[in-house]
Amino acid sequence: MSFCQFSGGEIYKDHFKAGMYVCSKCNHPLFSSRSKFAHSSPWPAFTDTIREDSVTKMMETLTAFKVLCGKCGSGLGHEFVNDGPEEGLSRF
Repeated sequence: MSFCQFSGGEIYKDHFKAGMYVCSKCNHPLFSSRSKFAHSSPWPAFTDTIREDSVTKMMETLTAFKVLCGKCGSGLGHEFVNDGPEEGLSRF
């Protein structure tokens, strides 16, 4: 599976089969299907990355980080702090 940039029809939003989501540019491992959850946003939502170095984060606000691939720097979206499915969890 590849994590794709939103272009009006995100195909992995409602995809919940077991597997790994990787960067569409360099195949770097990003997220596991175990951390995926249903969310109202048009993009797939995850609570955590596979590894600490899976992504690079840059703070945009106190509750949001810009998220880039940890290997090639491709833009992946954002991490929203405390917006996950349970209290204290983030949403990527």
